[in-house]
Amino acid sequence: MKNLPLDPQLFVKNRQRFLAKMKPNSIAIINSNDELPTNGDALFKFKQNADLYWLTGIDQEDTMVVLYPDNPDPKYREVLVLVRPNELKEKWDGKRLRKEEATAISGMTTIVWLDTLDALLQQWVHEAENIYLNTNENNRKSNYVPVRDYRYAEAMKERFPLHNYLRAAVIFKQVRAVKTEEEIKVMQVAMDITEKAFRRVLKFIKPGVYEHEIQAEILHEFLRNRSAGEAYGSIIASGDRARTLHYVFNNQECKDGELILMDFGAEYGGYNADLTRTVPVNGKFTARQRQVYDACLHLHRYAASILRPGITLAKYHEMMGEEAGREFVKLGLLTEADIKNQDPEAPAYRKYLYHGISHHLGVDVHDLAPSMVQPIPEGAVLTIEPGIYIEEEQMGIRIENNYWITASGNVDLMKNIPITADEIEALMK
Repeated sequence: MKNLPLDPQLFVKNRQRFLAKMKPNSIAIINSNDELPTNGDALFKFKQNADLYWLTGIDQEDTMVVLYPDNPDPKYREVLVLVRPNELKEKWDGKRLRKEEATAISGMTTIVWLDTLDALLQQWVHEAENIYLNTNENNRKSNYVPVRDYRYAEAMKERFPLHNYLRAAVIFKQVRAVKTEEEIKVMQVAMDITEKAFRRVLKFIKPGVYEHEIQAEILHEFLRNRSAGEAYGSIIASGDRARTLHYVFNNQECKDGELILMDFGAEYGGYNADLTRTVPVNGKFTARQRQVYDACLHLHRYAASILRPGITLAKYHEMMGEEAGREFVKLGLLTEADIKNQDPEAPAYRKYLYHGISHHLGVDVHDLAPSMVQPIPEGAVLTIEPGIYIEEEQMGIRIENNYWITASGNVDLMKNIPITADEIEALMK
C-alpha cells in the first residue's frame, strides 16, 4: 500500500472488540481473498478481504488470522498466518512480508507460515468447542462465486463435523459499524485527499473537456497524496448521463450549459471516502440549475439534522421521502394532489429520487452494518447523498458528504469541501 504506516493500535483495538463478542472456548478463522484470474496468465489486482484487513492491516494474499482467546497456550491466542517468502516468486512479483514487518503493521507477535499451520490448527480446534468461520453477509451482496471463505467452510465441516459452527459475520456487522477514533483519523486522511482532488478539478473543468480527462486529474491528485487510488469506480457524468446512478463509461465531452455530476473518493490505509458534487461545466449555474441544486442541498442538510444514533435507516428514509415530496412540490415537479393520492408503496417523490440517502462507510465503501430496521449505533460513519433527477430537463444533481454519527452530534468529515453554489462558482472563476 502507498500510505504512510498506520498506528498498529488501530488493529489491536479492532481485534479486542471482535474478541469481546466471541463465545467462551471458541476459535475464529478468517481467510484472505483469492487471487482471481482475468485472461491467460493475468490476474486482477489483489483486493484484501475487508474483515481480515480490519483485524490486521495486512494487505497480502494467502493470509489468515486465527483468534482463540481461551487457547491453553497463551502464545497462540492471536495468530497471524503468512505465506512463506519465496525467492523466485519475489523476483517476479516483489517482496513478501517478513515476520517483523507484519508485527509492525498488525501488532500481532505470534506469526506462523502457512505451510506449518495445518498441524497447529488441528491441536487448537480439538481444544475448542465452537468455530467461527467467515462468509460475505453484506446485504448488497449479489455475487455467488464460491470464493475462499465458502470453500474453507466446507472443508472445515468435513474435517471437523462434530464442532459447533458460528458465523463470524454476525460479529463483524456489529463491530465494524462502529468506528474508533483511530479509524476516523485514517478516514479523515482519505477525506482530505478527496478534497484536494475536488479543488483541483474545479480549476480544470470547462466546456470541451472530456469526462475521462477529469477522472485523470482526480487520479493524479490521489496518487500524489499516497492514496491507493479510487475507493470505487469514479462516476464522471455530464449532462443527462448524471441520471444514471452508476455511470462509469466516463468518455463523453462536457458541454457548455451542462452540469457535471462527479461521484468519487480516495482510498487511504484501507479506508474510504465517498464524495459527490454537481457543478456547472461553464462555471455558472443557470437560475433553474441553482434552484434545483439548492433544493438538493436543503435535503442534504435536513438529512444531517435527523440522522442520529438510535434512529433506524428505515425511519430516516421515510422522513427523507416526506421532505423530498415537499421540496419537489416547490420545484414544480409534483403537485399537492400527487402527494395526497400517492401509493404508499410507491411514493410520488420516487420519480425524481430513486435511491437511498445513506449507507455505512469504512473499509468497504458499502460497509457492514446492522439492518435497515435496527437502530444506527453511536460511532457509525454514513454517507448523506440525496439527489434530484429530472428526465424532462435532462438534469441530475447529487450532493454527498460523509458523517461520523456521535452522541453529541454529527461530525461532517467533509466540512472543508466546498458545497454551496456560491462556493463552487467562486472557485471555478
